[in-house]
Amino acid sequence: MMNFDFTPEQEMLRQTVRKFVDKEIMPYIKEWDECGEFDRNIFKRLAELNLMGVCIPEEYGGMGMDYNSLAIVCEELERGDTAFRTAVSVHTGLNSLTLLQWGTEEQKQKYLVPQARGEKIGAFGLTEPNAGSDVASIQTTAVRDGDDYILNGQKTWISLADIADHFLVFAYTDKSKKHRGISAFIVERTMPGFSSRPIKGKLGIRSGNTGELFFDNVRVPKENLLGEEGEGFKIAMSALDNGRFTVAAGAVGLIMACLEASVKYCHERKTFGKEIGRHQLVQQMIARMEAGLQISRLLVYKVGFLKNEGRRCTRETSLAKWIACDYANQAADDAVQIHGAYGYSNEYPVERYLRNSKAPVIYEGTREIHTIMQAEYVLGYRQDKPLRKTLPAWRPAEN
Repeated sequence: MMNFDFTPEQEMLRQTVRKFVDKEIMPYIKEWDECGEFDRNIFKRLAELNLMGVCIPEEYGGMGMDYNSLAIVCEELERGDTAFRTAVSVHTGLNSLTLLQWGTEEQKQKYLVPQARGEKIGAFGLTEPNAGSDVASIQTTAVRDGDDYILNGQKTWISLADIADHFLVFAYTDKSKKHRGISAFIVERTMPGFSSRPIKGKLGIRSGNTGELFFDNVRVPKENLLGEEGEGFKIAMSALDNGRFTVAAGAVGLIMACLEASVKYCHERKTFGKEIGRHQLVQQMIARMEAGLQISRLLVYKVGFLKNEGRRCTRETSLAKWIACDYANQAADDAVQIHGAYGYSNEYPVERYLRNSKAPVIYEGTREIHTIMQAEYVLGYRQDKPLRKTLPAWRPAEN
C-alpha cells in the first residue's frame, strides 16, 4: 500500500530539527558565513538530540529510526545552511552507514558506536587532486608491512578534514588491477604521519570545514582494513549511494529555504502599486520552485523507502541527486532574481543560497556523470550487480 504520510515520530523529528535550526543556526549563520567559521559546538548539540546517528540501529548507539528520518534531518539542516547538512551527510551518510554495511563487529563497536553517539566524528577520503569522478586515477597507496599497511598520498576537498576523528580512506593495494586493486581503510587522526589543512577561498559553504588530508608513511593496522583487499571501489560506490541520498535530501531543504524567503519578500516588496507576487513572471519563478520542491521530495523519499526495504537503489539515488540539486540551483537563482538588487547583498540570505547551491551539482557525482548514468540505465548499458554486503533494511523497534 502506498502511503505518503509521515509518521508521528517523523513529524516530531522534523519539528525538533527545525527548532534547533531556528535557535542554534539561523541567528548566527550570516556571521559564520562572512568569517568562514565552523562552530564545532554544533556537533555537541546535535549529539544531545541524538541526531548524529538517527538511522543507525540502537544496538550500535543510534536512534534506530528509518532512512527517511535521515532525509528529514538533512532537509531541515540545509534549510539553515548547507554546511551543517554536509557535516551530517559525511559523518552519517558516507562514513557511519558504510561502517554499518561493510564493517566487522569489532570495527562497529570501536568506530561506529562512538560516531552514532556523536562522541567521535567521521569523514570520507576519496577525492584527490587528479582524481574526482575518475576514481581509478587515485594515487594514494597502501603497502602491506607485516600486520600493518603503510599509507602514502593525499586527499583533497574533504569535508570535516580538520575536525573529524576517523576517516574512511581509499588507496591502491595493487595498482596492476586498476579499480579492482583499491582498498578501504579506517584511519584515525592521531595516527603518526597523518595531517590536514583547510582549503580557503571557497565560493560557498563558507561556514563549513573543507580541506586536504596528507598521509606520510601512516601505519594502519590490518584490523582497520574495511571489507576485503580490492573491495575499495565497491565500498566507495556504495558509500556514495548513501551520501547522494543525503545530498538530495539537503537540496530539498535548500529549495524550501528559497521558497520561504521568496514568498516572504513577495508580500513585502511592492512595485507599480502592488505586491511583486502579483506579477506573473514572479509567479512563474515561485511556481517553478514549488514544482522543484515537490518533484525532488518525491524522488528522495522513494529512495528512503527502497533503503528501508533493504533494496539496492543506486539508479534511483542517482536520479534524485541529479534532479534535486539542479532544482535547488535553479531555485536559488530564481530567489536572487525575485529579490532584485537586494538579492545581490547578504542583507538577505538568498545570495548565500545561490553560492551554496553550486557545490552539490559538482560533488558526489557531477550532473554530467548522473546524466550519463541515467541514460546508460535506460539503454541497458549499465546494470547493478549484487554486493557481497548490503545496507541493512530498517526494522521498527519492538515495543
